[in-house]
Amino acid sequence: MKLSARIAAPAAALVLAGLTATACAPGTSDTSAEGDEKTGTLRVWLFQEVGNKPKEKVVDAAVADFEKAHEGAEVEVEYIPVDTRAQRIKAAFNDPKSAPDLIEYGNTDTAGYVKDGGLADVSKEFSAWDEAKDTDPTAKQSVTVGGQVYGAPFFVGVRALYYRTDVFDELGIEPPKTQDELISTARKIHKEKPDLYGLAVGGAYTYGAMPFIWARGGELAEETGVTYKSAINSGKAREGIEAYTSLFGDDNCPAAKCASMGGNATVTAFASGKAAMAIGGDFSHAAVEAGAVKGKYAVVPLPGVDEGSIAPAFAGGNNIGVLKSSAHRTLAVDLMKSLAGKKTQAKMFDAMGFLPTYTDVLDTAAEKEPFVGPFVESLGAGAKFVPASPAWGQIDASLVLPTMFQEIVSGRKDVDAASDDAAKKMDAAFAEAG
Repeated sequence: MKLSARIAAPAAALVLAGLTATACAPGTSDTSAEGDEKTGTLRVWLFQEVGNKPKEKVVDAAVADFEKAHEGAEVEVEYIPVDTRAQRIKAAFNDPKSAPDLIEYGNTDTAGYVKDGGLADVSKEFSAWDEAKDTDPTAKQSVTVGGQVYGAPFFVGVRALYYRTDVFDELGIEPPKTQDELISTARKIHKEKPDLYGLAVGGAYTYGAMPFIWARGGELAEETGVTYKSAINSGKAREGIEAYTSLFGDDNCPAAKCASMGGNATVTAFASGKAAMAIGGDFSHAAVEAGAVKGKYAVVPLPGVDEGSIAPAFAGGNNIGVLKSSAHRTLAVDLMKSLAGKKTQAKMFDAMGFLPTYTDVLDTAAEKEPFVGPFVESLGAGAKFVPASPAWGQIDASLVLPTMFQEIVSGRKDVDAASDDAAKKMDAAFAEAG
C-alpha cells in the first residue's frame, strides 16, 4: 500500500482550483473513462479528521485486505482537508486524468456531485452486494438520486439532547418529554441559575433547528416531480421556526450572544459548563467527555411535540463514491465495498465513534457502548434528510436558513416575513439547479 504524505495543496493552488471549477463547471457532461483496468494504482481521497491517526489505522487495514485479494492492484490514500473539499473535488471532476478513483464526500453533496457528472452510478453493484441489504434506509437515501445509487454510506451522524444530571438533580426536574417541556425547562433552569443557558441554541445551527420544524409536520421543501419548491414558509414549518426562535432571549439564551452560534459553539458551551442542555451529535461525545461536565451529564432523544415521541433528527454523515472518470471501475467498486463494508465500519466506530450505517452493526455498537443508545433510538424513530437537489449545496453555503433565524431573533423581521424571504431564495436556487 502507498500512503501519500500529501495532506493539503498550497492555498494558491486551491484558490485556482476553485476558480477553475466555477468557470468550467462540468454540469452533466460525460466524464466516463474508457476501459476497466484490472491492475494498477487506485487513488483515494478521504477526509482528514482532527485526530486522524485512528482513522488511518482502520483504512490501512481495509486497504491491506483489498490489496491481498486483488493481485497487481495498489492503493494510494490521500487525506484532504474538509474545508477545501468542494474546490478540490470539483476540480477533479473537470480534470479526469488527475482525479482519484474514489472519494469520501458529505452526504449533503450527493445531488450536486451527481449533477456535475462526477460520481459513477453503482446501482447494479450495490443491489448485488450482500451487505447492502442491511443498510439503514435513511443512509441509503443519502446516496440515492433519481432512484439511482451513487456510492455507499460510510457513517451516519444524528443529534440528541445532552443534559446536566447534576443541575437536574439539584433543581429536582426530569428530562423533558415534549418540546413544550423542553422550552419551559430551559427557562426554569436559566431563572434558577442565571449563569447558565438553559438550552444552548444557535442562530447558525441549522441542523439543531430542523427537528423543531419536522416535529410539527413542516418540511424544508417539497418535491414537485422535476425539482423542489420551498416549504419553509408553510404554516407547520412556521410553527417549528417560532418554537426554535422562542429559545433566544434573556430568559434562556440571549440573542446578543447566541444568534451567531453554530452547532460547535453550542456543544462547546455545554461541555465547558456554561449550559444545562444542548443538542449535540454522537460525534460530540468525545468533546463533551473532555470537558468540564465529564461524569455529570446524560443523553436522551430530543423529544417531539407529543409526549413519548422523538423529534426527527437530521441524518448527517459521509459516503464513499466511485468517480465516473475512474479507469479501474471494477476495482474501485470493490475497494468502495472494503472501505464502507461492515468490518471496516465496525472498526471505524471503535476508533472514531462514527455510527455505522448497517442496522445490525449499529445495534452491536449500541450494546458495546451505552452512550450510543439514544442516537440509535433517534435514528430508528425516523431521521430525515435534506432535499436531494444540487441546489442544497448553494442554499447551505449561502446561509439562507441561518439568516432567517438571525433576522427573527434579532427582531429585524417576524417569522412570516423572514420565512417568506428564505423561501424565495430557496426557490431561486432550486430553479437555477433545474
